[in-house]
This record gives sequence, C-alpha cells and structure tokens, in this order.
Amino acid sequence: MKKHINYTNEPIGEIKILKDFLPPPEKLVFKRKYIKVTMSLDVESVDFFKKQAQRNHVPYQTMIRNLINTYVAKYQVN
Repeated sequence: MKKHINYTNEPIGEIKILKDFLPPPEKLVFKRKYIKVTMSLDVESVDFFKKQAQRNHVPYQTMIRNLINTYVAKYQVN
C-alpha cells in the first residue's frame, strides 16, 4: 500500500519559470512516406533485433528501419 501524502498550504520556496521546451503537437506527428520492401536477412541479425525489440517494447522492424535511416543520414551526400 502506498504511503499517504498530507499536503499543506505552506510556501514552497523560490520558483523558477522555465522556457517552454516542448514542441507543438504538429511537430510530434511524423509524416513520412514508406515503401514496402522484401529482403533476406541473416537469421542471427533478425534474432538480435527481435530480442532487443522485446526488451525495449518496440517492433523489431522499426529498429531496423531506424538503423537504416541513421546510416543514410550520416552518409548521404547532399
């Protein structure tokens, strides 16, 4: 059972107002176009991503896609 907290009406000390650092909702929506591809991968590689994905509670395909996107962002020549 959780410990009960009793709130009081006492001063809380000096307050510092922070600048709003959260992005607006429209910047949280990722509007990317995707294309389905079929590719053959090593069993060991897929098993690795499936295990990591399970630990992090995300789809393994998303991890692979993010890996490829990170690679492209680093090595893409503009």
